[in-house]
Amino acid sequence: MIVDTLIEEGVEVLFGYPGGAVLPIYDALYERRERITHVLTCHEQGAAHAADGYARAARRPGVVLATSGPGATNLVTGIATAYMDSTPLVALTGNVPLALLGRDSFQEVDIAGVTMPITKYNCIVKSPDMIRAGVRDAFAIARSGRPGPVLVDIPRDIAEAPCGAQCEKFHSPGVPVFSGREADEFARALARARRPVLLVGGGVVADGAGVTAAMLAERLGAPVCATLMGLGALPWDHPLFLGMLGRHGLPEANRAVEACDLLLAVGTRFTERAAEDRRQFAGQAKIFHIDIDPAEINKNIPADAALCGRAGAVMEALLARLPTAPREPWGAAFTPFARRAFPEPGTPRALIHTLWRLRTPGMTVVTDVGQHQMWTAQTYGFSRPGELITSGGLGAMGFGLGAAIGVAMARPGRRVALVTGDASLRMNIAELATAAALRLPISIFVLDNAGLGLVRQLQDEHCGGRRFAVAPGLRTDWVRLAEALGARGLSVDGADGSTPEAVIREALTAEGPCLTHCPVDPACNA
Repeated sequence: MIVDTLIEEGVEVLFGYPGGAVLPIYDALYERRERITHVLTCHEQGAAHAADGYARAARRPGVVLATSGPGATNLVTGIATAYMDSTPLVALTGNVPLALLGRDSFQEVDIAGVTMPITKYNCIVKSPDMIRAGVRDAFAIARSGRPGPVLVDIPRDIAEAPCGAQCEKFHSPGVPVFSGREADEFARALARARRPVLLVGGGVVADGAGVTAAMLAERLGAPVCATLMGLGALPWDHPLFLGMLGRHGLPEANRAVEACDLLLAVGTRFTERAAEDRRQFAGQAKIFHIDIDPAEINKNIPADAALCGRAGAVMEALLARLPTAPREPWGAAFTPFARRAFPEPGTPRALIHTLWRLRTPGMTVVTDVGQHQMWTAQTYGFSRPGELITSGGLGAMGFGLGAAIGVAMARPGRRVALVTGDASLRMNIAELATAAALRLPISIFVLDNAGLGLVRQLQDEHCGGRRFAVAPGLRTDWVRLAEALGARGLSVDGADGSTPEAVIREALTAEGPCLTHCPVDPACNA
């Protein structure tokens, strides 16, 4: 019943790791192995990140399966990542039989209690007749409204019991609906603004509303900046696009926000990375906020006006109410992203820029978390929603390799470029063996600064330069490690006379996974 319901929900790929409490489910997967592809990862956290990456790339819920106890708790970081970035994820966990719950049994954990703060909904299935309803509800809740993760915990005796086909249909709470009057007032205020700026966040990307956002910006004559999660909503070469704003953002984007008289923010939570100084952020402007989740309105930044709903639907309603003639852009003094100067040769940004120039058609870029993530956001020219997949809200080091596997499974035949750091990659390096076993076209670029670069940068900025525990002195031969795990290994160190450009080009055409070691100056900041 569990596996058949997954098939009914359109699940084609499932990521997981078996154990005693989920053996009945794995036995059913064996019987239906022609219908669902199971990807066995090296660690449950890698499976959770892979399901997250799959969901973002396929634009439908990703599914991860783990056994009880440590198997379930190993999913927690991946579930929290999906929760913070609004990714639809369904986590299925096994547990000890009902009679043993609460007795500190072998490999027993109250995973429903553990994950309550980081899931949209979770449940323990306590009746075999509720299995179909529990799994169906999980998918409906994960993708309804603001997407997010859901966990269904299934005790082993429930998974083994005979069951009927009962199913109560989940009634989605739906999406908030704004009134025509609210939209009229909102649009009139937008039309009066003399120096508007459009800020696009992850909600625009998730809703596939980038074209609508570009039309709205052109109608308003508004420069556009993006949060980290909003990159790709507008193409890099759009004449109004200024790049990422915030703590590690581009000067042009931050200057535009400082100078505007109205900031229209769509699908963003106003995290402290985007609005570091809450008192001075957009200090001359009124804040107009559009978001699917009413809880985000006024949570971090007070809004002068707000509309709740899907990003695309709200922007379309505003376009229908604004004057049809595009306004002359007011931000001519700001240099668009496409006209930025080429990064200085030999720097990490120059490596990222070379990767962008040599990109293959349809290539997806995945990052881990750290300085390399910021260099990628600042330099790479993203042209479509979903071209960048990264851990934005939780900032989970170790996210990248698992997520890249999920993306490669969701977009078969297309190249995936993982930009990572030496510290991030070490956290889940075992998943390179998974990628190698599957022969996935993942090109990994390790920007190696021999330590925890972003933490070192923060210690320099906030701790008076007192550095501690940021240069562990680990010695890793990345090329040989890649080969030991079944992948190809390359280096841009020039020892064989090759140029970085030639090596990157070779990495992007390699069959199966390829890891390229890219030594960078540890003194470089993001």
